[in-house]
Amino acid sequence: MSAHSLANRLEVIRSKQPWLVLSAANTFSVACSDNPAISHYYSFEANDSDAPIVAIPDGCVEVLFDCGHSQSTAKVFGTPMSAMDTGIQQGHHYFGVRFTSGIVPDCMQASAEEIVNHCFNLVDVVPNTNQLVDSIVNTTNFSDQVALFNQFFEKTSVRSLSSVTQTAVDIIFARNGNVRIDELTLATGYSTRTLQRQFSADMGMSPKAFSQIVRCQSAVYIINHCDRIEFSDMACDLGFSDQSHFQREFKKCVQATPMAYQKQVKQQAYLDRIKLF
Repeated sequence: MSAHSLANRLEVIRSKQPWLVLSAANTFSVACSDNPAISHYYSFEANDSDAPIVAIPDGCVEVLFDCGHSQSTAKVFGTPMSAMDTGIQQGHHYFGVRFTSGIVPDCMQASAEEIVNHCFNLVDVVPNTNQLVDSIVNTTNFSDQVALFNQFFEKTSVRSLSSVTQTAVDIIFARNGNVRIDELTLATGYSTRTLQRQFSADMGMSPKAFSQIVRCQSAVYIINHCDRIEFSDMACDLGFSDQSHFQREFKKCVQATPMAYQKQVKQQAYLDRIKLF
């Protein structure tokens, strides 16, 4: 598959975790999902670097199965609010499920606020998943792992957002995170206090925090998929006060400047790692 064709197919994945891709020893396998609640599945073997592998804010709940050694486990990660160490171990093989941004599976026995910026053992927040964990970590074939998780997930559902939160989330996505709280209150017809309270209950964070995450991921997405980028124009389009503001916020979320990040993900070595199923 050509680099151009691969990049086009990867465009459907809005939430990016580039440091996971770069941590792969060889192939980083990706499979998109027909279920709108799931963004995609992935699988990789971590390289032998001892540098921390960080996750960046993406608004997503993630389940990560460690299929590596004798103590195989599965963890649930809520979205980080800033770059966060994933605890991925050298040489371990991983299978991951990334839910669509803003989606929380109903089977998880934790509130949205408890999940955000935290990590749990899957078996502690989703009862009766020991067999699922054993089946997935003892299966080496990526497609079979995807099928096993699908069989489990088709029996559950996702939490419904309140109408006020759903409206706000739709606007935040449509505006790439470049939206003010007064615009959201006007669009929803609710007071700032009511919007803040309901949004936090549904999403585990404030509308402003979620907007910042979407804005950060929008910048990451643009850098990944656009060949010609003027960072000053991007900063303006995404509502940053100036390019310096954009640089500071991007580095806080991604742990790299926009230019340094661009150099990483535009290398052929980055795309060569990715294999789409």
